[in-house]
Amino acid sequence: MSYAIVFSSKTGNTALLAQTLQEQLPQADCILLPLPLEQSGLPLTQLLGMAKPGALALGGKVTESARTIARAAGVELVDYFARPELTVYNAIPTAEGCIGILLERRSRTLWGAAVLVLGFGPVGRALAVRLAALGARVTVAARRPVQRAMAEEQGLRAVPLTDLAAAAAAFDTVVNTIPAPVLTAAVLAALPKGCLIVDLASKPGGTDFAAARRLGHTALHALSLPTVWAPETAGEALARTVQAILQEREGTI
Repeated sequence: MSYAIVFSSKTGNTALLAQTLQEQLPQADCILLPLPLEQSGLPLTQLLGMAKPGALALGGKVTESARTIARAAGVELVDYFARPELTVYNAIPTAEGCIGILLERRSRTLWGAAVLVLGFGPVGRALAVRLAALGARVTVAARRPVQRAMAEEQGLRAVPLTDLAAAAAAFDTVVNTIPAPVLTAAVLAALPKGCLIVDLASKPGGTDFAAARRLGHTALHALSLPTVWAPETAGEALARTVQAILQEREGTI
């Protein structure tokens, strides 16, 4: 199998991009595209139009418009960012990056701090257990009973999301991982004034940022932490994920 790796046109290396398009794509069985694909600045219609029919293209955060372009070109487009193992891999640098932000922004240690973590998916789990290991008193707010049971199994406190407003007054630090509007104006009003809020959820996040500012809280929307805090680790995680996709295709795993 032959491969072509296409970089974002935002890198400024247009000569390399043009050479890749003209020389490598027509022969490539597999094309590795950037993350996020939609914001890469690549001429996707022209690029995939040069690929041979039946080629496999791997991209990150693939949109429906990109899929339409790929279908028209006879190219199979797979979203590596949707792979669950990449989510788990990325949860580790995301958690460490979030802890770095908390240490930078707080005037007290995390040891002994009462921290509320919203959500107990891969990122919430990775973060909560690491905060607890640093001595923080971590409470997890989660919708599903099984998530709360898993949090308690790790020695953490857990409350239902429906009890968020009632529980909020006990925390001066909150981290959200839920991509839904959970930190509403009513919940934010119940937090102590000056609370530090770090929202890790994808855009638009789960925080009413305007209400947070109005109420005197510090609310940060911290996105893409793996590439910001640990770019080499993030790259390795992506490489392992792409390798797993290709091995599945070739029947070697």
